[in-house]
Amino acid sequence: MKLLFNVFVVVLCLRGHGASGVGSAGVSVSVMEGDSVTLHTGVQTNQQEDIKWYFSNTRIAQISGDLSYKCSDVQCNKGTERFRDRLKLDNQTGSLTITNITNTDSGEYKLKIISSSSDSEKIFSVTVHEVPAAERDEVKEGESVTLDSGVIKNPNDSMTWYFNEILIAEITGDQSKICTDDQCDERFRDRLKLDHQTGSLTIITTRNTDSGEYKLQIIINSSSFSISTVKRFNVTVTDSGLSPAAVAGIVVAVLLVFAAAAAVTVVYYRRRIHTAVPQTEDDDGYSQPNPNDIPLERTHP
Repeated sequence: MKLLFNVFVVVLCLRGHGASGVGSAGVSVSVMEGDSVTLHTGVQTNQQEDIKWYFSNTRIAQISGDLSYKCSDVQCNKGTERFRDRLKLDNQTGSLTITNITNTDSGEYKLKIISSSSDSEKIFSVTVHEVPAAERDEVKEGESVTLDSGVIKNPNDSMTWYFNEILIAEITGDQSKICTDDQCDERFRDRLKLDHQTGSLTIITTRNTDSGEYKLQIIINSSSFSISTVKRFNVTVTDSGLSPAAVAGIVVAVLLVFAAAAAVTVVYYRRRIHTAVPQTEDDDGYSQPNPNDIPLERTHP
């Protein structure tokens, strides 16, 4: 069982100089639809700085160093509702977070940092990929199933697994934890295994009660941005069916039932034969005639 999962690709490249001669870096980010992505400014705001964000040359967010002015989306430009309350600005850094990203959010994002001494620009090229249709994992009871994260974990990444919204496992840095029996209601007692290289989760000796939705949240941190990805797995555990031994046992039981029924029938038949009323005989071995069989004598007048 393998699920296809497209992960982010980051390409850092050098671009032309900014308006005041300050070098500007470009970042290309590839994310999956539904992800949240944070585009980092890489600075700490102060009273002299003014940070502006543009999408396809339209201002979508702005914050001043002294927080006297802050806007996003329609607040910056009336009639611009592309993001519909999906933009968040960090008051300390001016970094921009786009939540629940969609295909229409693909494009070029421009960051302008304006201060009293210099200005700078930074370009983020964001590509949003469509999430493939969710795949359903179907296993037989007693088998093992591995839910593949589809990535190679980096030291700064964190991965958290949920079953029906209950936390069951997580890896943060080099530390990993699997839920205790109390947290899992003893559902997965000693049956969960984490791959520390990928964060993939294996459920061994599956049961019918393991059926449901498993959710993996991956938070990828970079110096230029961070991405929060959610990946879902629908697992169905079916009955394992009868083992050969069980089938043989059923066959033997059926044969025994038939044999017992046949024996009862034979005994009943023989009992009827032995209990039949015999005809009476004389001492010489001849049977007495039945009175009803004796013909009436004809009398003459």
